[in-house]
Amino acid sequence: MSVNLTFHGAAGCVTGSCARLETPRAVILIDCGLFQGSKSLKALNYRPFPFDPAEIDAVLLTHAHVDHSGLLPKLIGGGFTGPILATAATRDLCTVMLADAGGIQESEVEHLNRRNERRGRPLIEPIYTEADGRAATKRFRKVKLGEPVAVAAGVRATFSDAGHILGAASILVEIDDVDGPLRLLFSGDIGGGGSVFVADPAAPSGVDHLILESTYGDRERADGDSASRRALLAEEVRLAHAAGGPLLIPAFAVERSQELVVDLLELMAAGDAPPGDVFLDSPLAIEASDVFQARGWNASRGVNPFSSLRPSERLHFVASPADSDGLARLRGWHVLLAASGMCDAGRIRKHLKRLLWRRETTLLLCGFQAAGTLGRLLADGAERVTIQGEEVRVRARVRRLDVYSAHADANGLVQWAMARQPVAVNVFLAHGEPSARDGLRERLKSAGFGADAMIAPELDETFVLTRKGASRLGARSARLPAGAASEPDWHNARAAFQIALGQALEHAATDLEREALLADLGRRLSAATQPPERIGAGAQAADTVA
Repeated sequence: MSVNLTFHGAAGCVTGSCARLETPRAVILIDCGLFQGSKSLKALNYRPFPFDPAEIDAVLLTHAHVDHSGLLPKLIGGGFTGPILATAATRDLCTVMLADAGGIQESEVEHLNRRNERRGRPLIEPIYTEADGRAATKRFRKVKLGEPVAVAAGVRATFSDAGHILGAASILVEIDDVDGPLRLLFSGDIGGGGSVFVADPAAPSGVDHLILESTYGDRERADGDSASRRALLAEEVRLAHAAGGPLLIPAFAVERSQELVVDLLELMAAGDAPPGDVFLDSPLAIEASDVFQARGWNASRGVNPFSSLRPSERLHFVASPADSDGLARLRGWHVLLAASGMCDAGRIRKHLKRLLWRRETTLLLCGFQAAGTLGRLLADGAERVTIQGEEVRVRARVRRLDVYSAHADANGLVQWAMARQPVAVNVFLAHGEPSARDGLRERLKSAGFGADAMIAPELDETFVLTRKGASRLGARSARLPAGAASEPDWHNARAAFQIALGQALEHAATDLEREALLADLGRRLSAATQPPERIGAGAQAADTVA
C-alpha cells in the first residue's frame, strides 16, 4: 500500500498549515490555515485551493490558531461536507476565532475596495464572512485526548496534548493495510513545556513517518519555565516604566494575550513590576478569555491559571472601536496589548502609527515574526516603516522576549522527536523557514537521525509514503516560486524604496539635486514601461539627454 502526502502550506514558511493525505479509501486534510506574512504569500488565501474541497472526507485540526484553522470556512464554501475533528477547547476557541477572522476580512476588504474604487481598480470579495465563520463551527466533532477515533474508511486518529496552546494536539494517523497500519505522526505546533498554562507535550512513539514542525529549529532560548518567564517580563516592564511612556505589546489574541495579562497582573500585585493600568484592546482576546476561564484547568498543575482574566481596577477590556480610539488620549505609563502579534492586521496598527515615533514608547515583541510582516521589519531594526500607507519613523525602544513563544526551541524539538523513537522511515521538517529547517536538520543528525531520512518539503510538493521510504511524485505546482514563501516580496521592496526615496530627497543639498534625482528615476521608469521593441530606442534617447 502507498499513501500520498502533499504539503499545501507551512512548507518553507510557518503559516498556512495544510497537509492533504490520500489513502486508497479516503482523502483527509490535517489543518486548513490562513497564510500570513508577505502580501504575495497572503494572496494565496484568495486563490482557489489546489485541490477540490468536495473530495475531502474529513479534516483533522491540530489547534485553533488561524494559520492552522483560518481557511476552514472557505473549504466549506468550496464544497467540503465532512466533519472537522478537534478537541473541545479547540472547537470552543474556533467558535470565536473564525467568526472574528471573517469579520476582519469583511472590514479590511471594505476599506480596500474604497481605495480600489478611487484608483480605478477592480473590487474584491472577502475570503469569507463573519456568518461563514460562525457556520463553520457547526461541522466540528469533538474528540478526547488519547482515544482513537474513526476518521474515514480505513483511517483512525489519536490526539495527544501538544503543550502549545489550550486544546492543541499532535495527531497520530493510522491507515489500515494488510501488514498492519501505516503510522504517521503530525506534531502540530509543539510547546516548550514547563509552563503553568498548558500541560507538557506528549505523543505516541514508534511511528513510520514523523511530520515535525521546525519554527524555532535554529535557535535556543533561555529557560522558559513560568518563574523565569515572569522574571524576564518584570525586567522589561521596569525598563519600559523608566522610559516614561507606554509599554505596547503586539500579542496574538489566543493564548499569548491571556498568558501575558495573567503574568502582568501577578507581577504588579507582588510588587515585582511597577503598577499601572493594563488595557486589553482586542475583542477576540476578550471573547477567548471566557473560553480560557471555562477550559483552562491544568490537571497536571491542579490549577486554572486564567481565573483572574476579568475586568478589574487594574485590568481594562477594550471591546468597542470607540473605546479603542479613546486610548489615544492616554499619556504616561500604562500597558497596552493589541492584536495582531505580527503587527500586520488588527488594532495594533493604529497604536503603532501614533506611538512608534515617540521616544518614551517601548514596543515589546513576544512571538515569532514571519518574513515580510511589519513585526519582522521592526524586529530587524527598521528605522522607518510604512503603516496603512503612512511612513512612520521608529524612535520607540523595540525589545524582544522570545520566552513567551508557544513553540518549543531547537532543543525542545529535538527532545520531543527523540521521545517519539523509533521513527522507522522519514522525518518531514515542516512549519519553518529554510534557516530553521536547516538548523533542526543538523541538530537531529547529531542526535542520531539519519541525514537521508530527513525531508524538507516545498509548497505543494507530493510524496508517496510506504514503510520503506518516501519519494517525490512529479513536480511541485507553481503557486509561488521556490523559496518565495519565506522571503520579503516586491511589496516590501516597494515600501522600502519609497522610504529611501523620501529620505534621499529630504537630505539632498539643493532643489537642483532633487530635480536631477527625480529626472533620472523618471527616465528609468519610462524605459521600463515601454513595449519591449521600443526599450532600446528609449534607452538610447535617455543616454543622449543625460
